[in-house]
Amino acid sequence: MKLQLHTVDILIIAGYLFTVIALGWFLSKRASKDLSAYFLGGRSLPWYVIGTSHGASGFDITGTMWFVAMLFTYGVKAAFIPWIWPLFDRVFRQVYLGPWIRRSNVLTGAEWMKTRFGTGTGGNLSHISVVLYALVATVGFLGYAFIGIGKFAEVFFPWDLALGPLSSADVYAILILAVTTVYLLLGGWYSVVLTDLIQFALLTVASVCIAAVAIDKVTPDALAKVVPEGWNQLRLSARLDLDWSNLIAQLNDKIANDGYSLFGVIIMMMLLKGLLVSMAGPTPGYGMQHVLSTRNPREAALENWWMSIVQLIPRFLMITGIAILGLVYFSPQVNEMLAAGESFDFEKILPMVIRDFVPVGLVGVLLAGLLAAFMSTFDSTVNAGAAYIVNDIYKRYIKPDAPAKRYVYFGYFSSIFLVLLAILIGVFKIESIHDITTWITFGLYGGYVAPNILKWHWWRFNGYGYFAGMIGGIIASLAPLLIWPDMNKMYVLPFSLFVSTLASIIVCLLTKPESDDVLESFYRTVRPWGYWRPVYQKLLQKSPNLRANTNFTRDALNVAIGIVWQLMLMVVPIGIVIRNKPLLWISLAVLAVTSAIMKYTWYETLGPGDMTLTDDE
Repeated sequence: MKLQLHTVDILIIAGYLFTVIALGWFLSKRASKDLSAYFLGGRSLPWYVIGTSHGASGFDITGTMWFVAMLFTYGVKAAFIPWIWPLFDRVFRQVYLGPWIRRSNVLTGAEWMKTRFGTGTGGNLSHISVVLYALVATVGFLGYAFIGIGKFAEVFFPWDLALGPLSSADVYAILILAVTTVYLLLGGWYSVVLTDLIQFALLTVASVCIAAVAIDKVTPDALAKVVPEGWNQLRLSARLDLDWSNLIAQLNDKIANDGYSLFGVIIMMMLLKGLLVSMAGPTPGYGMQHVLSTRNPREAALENWWMSIVQLIPRFLMITGIAILGLVYFSPQVNEMLAAGESFDFEKILPMVIRDFVPVGLVGVLLAGLLAAFMSTFDSTVNAGAAYIVNDIYKRYIKPDAPAKRYVYFGYFSSIFLVLLAILIGVFKIESIHDITTWITFGLYGGYVAPNILKWHWWRFNGYGYFAGMIGGIIASLAPLLIWPDMNKMYVLPFSLFVSTLASIIVCLLTKPESDDVLESFYRTVRPWGYWRPVYQKLLQKSPNLRANTNFTRDALNVAIGIVWQLMLMVVPIGIVIRNKPLLWISLAVLAVTSAIMKYTWYETLGPGDMTLTDDE
């Protein structure tokens, strides 16, 4: 059954698409001045705008569809599942990594490598490895987005657009990508941010409305009848204490296939892996671009704090409302389909619920908002990937002295190339959102961890070791899937992490450390904590008042408190919508306490907005 869109809804959606293209055209002159304007908005936007944009970019259709299926299946415990990314990496950027990154004053994460490793052979190799990683990750994320928007549009839009080998979902996805690409090419980073702000406004309204519908239509007693015991509890145990046998028996199979039967063990594995990934810093994608586009290091910290708030509260109002409406009203339909031997795609719960429960007019607002959610994630990813191609390949190695306009034009070409590649990957290679999510977060991220932790915290680590670790990690994340394509993607993590760590350390120790000039410049500019004593001692001879960073204990405490604080930002809206009063009041109390603590231990310790540190800071 497809949704029959009312004329009002169609006009709202068409009006939104026309508006974003018109705004892209309006911003085109401002965006095309130079690379900084096109890819970072000239670093002129305040932290709350960047933070709202950053949070909105993470409010994507694909991830929302996936998480609705997770909450439907795992209940309140699903609040831990975003640690798979890990969601709390922004807490690390909020506490200390955001300011460290922003002080480099570069255009991309790959260009940042020269801050750490210089411009010699090792520095160039480290630079190349980050560019390669960024492009592999970009294509993976774009393919992930392609699948999500196709599944979404296929349910909502009434026309069958199948064309030859392309399914209707594929054709819808291609058309929506085309519109997104047009306004992105016109407005660059300004288009990214502006679309994010529109999307945030639309989806906040839609999220509150959906939550209200769910609260009105689903009583706690009705919900209790369609979920197993323990579904509404946050408590963790080694094994998942949910049994769907008497309700939707096939969900037990889904849990086993997802690999979450030992739920507590998997969550602890996600936590450990997440801590390592977060310490490594943001991957070279749109998260890094948002940090680099802020006006100064202080605002880099604040935008990451704000993005958690603006993304999680409205998003989880929507996710929870959709999940419980699906449980109460679609469980019988799902059971009938499964009993008849038909398959059911749990990732389509979101569009099915909206199709049946949202009134005319609000459907148009919601669809426009969800299209904007897709566009904001997609355009941010394309913009970041194109920045690496233009700034870190074309400008650095091919045309270093070309006119500014040529770089912008090459950015247009690079964006189109990435979109076409995403379409090919999405059409021919990816079948499940969960599969690509798991591969990116466990395989690809696993190979990223070791070299990027070492680059921050060990003075002896050099560009050669970084290159070896990154390339080894990429190969180790891809090879098992090519040899054993049906293997559980989670098992790639230890393999890619081991290979990457071993390659990083061995090659580093077999080659010379970076020059004193490079190491001293990096330490003075970024001022990291870790094992930097030899570099610090040399700098003391030149600058006796130089102060070392002794904030590790404070930063670690703030990270631990921040992870709990962020978890409560998800649990509070869940508690509101399912009307679980004990869960709601406890989570509100924890949120208030952690917020109060971090006001004194984090916010009041933020440095000034200057780009550089004095010796005594």
